[in-house]
Amino acid sequence: MIKVSVSKNKIEVTGHSEYDNIGKDIVCSAVSSIVTTTINGIISIDSDAISYEYYRDIMEINILKHDEVTIKLINNMIDLLKSLSKDYPKNIKVKESV
Repeated sequence: MIKVSVSKNKIEVTGHSEYDNIGKDIVCSAVSSIVTTTINGIISIDSDAISYEYYRDIMEINILKHDEVTIKLINNMIDLLKSLSKDYPKNIKVKESV
């Protein structure tokens, strides 16, 4: 299962959805596309707004600036991941901490 952990300053995406084999998994592909597109969009607007790191099966995004555009793009990413989790509840879970 893919687990997305969201806090005010950090988003962490871990695991594999196990929907299908690696390379054929539409859920993992969708998550990768959503997260990568969001990261690239934010960095193209302001390269100092976030930092990110990918290692093994963990993608970590640190939110460095809480300006309007960055937060809107982050919230859009979270909404898309939540929507995906409704369609594939056995494969992805999004958890937000207050």
